[in-house]
Amino acid sequence: MNKQYRMALAAALLGAASLAHGQLYVCSDAQGHKTYTDKRENAACKLLDLPGAMTEPPRRSAPPAAPNARPPAQAGATPATAFPRVDGAEQRARDLDRRQILQDELRSEEQKLAAQRQELNEGQPERQGNERNYAKYLERVAQLKDNLGRTQQNVEALKREIANIR
Repeated sequence: MNKQYRMALAAALLGAASLAHGQLYVCSDAQGHKTYTDKRENAACKLLDLPGAMTEPPRRSAPPAAPNARPPAQAGATPATAFPRVDGAEQRARDLDRRQILQDELRSEEQKLAAQRQELNEGQPERQGNERNYAKYLERVAQLKDNLGRTQQNVEALKREIANIR
């Protein structure tokens, strides 16, 4: 191994080991070969001081909470009561708008589905002039079938979404 490769490998191992175990030692044998490990094998091993490495577990700043206590609110979180409430009439208007938008999308997808079914012609679409090669024709047929399936899924999803509106 060349020296640069060994140095890069050692650096990668240092980083991985320091994140995984917290302490990393470099040990030298009688011939001067260095080994990196997370355990102190002998007196010749030296603890490496790595920036950002945890050498001991973090200290707790607060005593542990009681088992039935509520967890503290996250930073930036607001309680549910702080959100603005929408009255019933406003919500019904929003639901009607949403229903109308979804119904428009459904009509559009159903028209697209009908056009795709017509183009697919029950699995036997007409060959085009640029499809002298049968493989190109089969590729186009497969693409048409994929598009048809995707559009059918869209139609079904839109119908489910409309059914879920109150």
